[in-house]
Amino acid sequence: MKKKTLTWALPLAGIALTSLAASEHLFNFAFKRVNYVPETSADKQKYADAYYAYVDWYQQIPKEKWYLHEHDPQNRMVAEYIPAETPSRQTVIISHGYKGNGETMANFAQMYHRLGFNVLLPDDRGHGESAGKYISFGWLDRLDYLQWIQQVIDRADNDVKILLFGVSMGGATMEMLSGETLPDQVKAIIADCGYSSIEAELTYLLKRQFHLPKYPIEPLVSTISKRRLGYYLGDVTATEQLQKNKRPILFIHGEKDVYVPVGMAYENYAATHAPKQLWIVKNASHAESFWINPARYQQHVTEFLQTYFDGE
Repeated sequence: MKKKTLTWALPLAGIALTSLAASEHLFNFAFKRVNYVPETSADKQKYADAYYAYVDWYQQIPKEKWYLHEHDPQNRMVAEYIPAETPSRQTVIISHGYKGNGETMANFAQMYHRLGFNVLLPDDRGHGESAGKYISFGWLDRLDYLQWIQQVIDRADNDVKILLFGVSMGGATMEMLSGETLPDQVKAIIADCGYSSIEAELTYLLKRQFHLPKYPIEPLVSTISKRRLGYYLGDVTATEQLQKNKRPILFIHGEKDVYVPVGMAYENYAATHAPKQLWIVKNASHAESFWINPARYQQHVTEFLQTYFDGE
């Protein structure tokens, strides 16, 4: 009997150890900060020249460095602020994507700058110049954005109107932020290709990229997240936050997005009870909606703002 039990126990122990090791590796791969911006996906390499032209503009335009917890190296958050060309009471706060930083949003910074906005571009936790060992996928970042919003309000010379904007992880960050108690100065939100939840996104990528099932990997990764970041992955849902949202919101998503599937846009849209619009961009892959046609993208944004922002 003991020999038979041992025969079963050894393979089970091996499977358990392998699962633990794989989960630790996956957590570090997905959540641990990297001090560089990875190359963009192959389908967007064709936009490289245009992207670097925006970066050149970003690097040359006058900016101010803003901080949260400036004198606490372990918690210091950093942002760049670009004042409007002429004094403006409109400010957009832009949230970048996974393993990006404020500079990677240079194209959107220029678009909003030309629309007459002041532009604030934070580096999220675990990204760019901001502190943090781990990427929180928007859930902890949403709390930092509450502080960035308050800083915009406190620094304004007059009544400020704030637009929240984000792409990919940044889009999900703004969707998660939407469920918090926001100051009256926040007038609208635009979320481009945000996911519905971290758990759903991780499970989707486990299958698509690694050909792995949800169990037992995702629950183990979730447990690691709870221990190191303070939350289980199931706690992080844009859809639940959007149910509490009271601000007009525009959802943008690429029709052919295989990184954050377009179905998540429909989930987020359905969860929202506030005034809302949904624009599915034909033939666009993940975070490609702007690049396919920047003028059309700006037009959609402008029409949304004319409806829900400019009249405020």
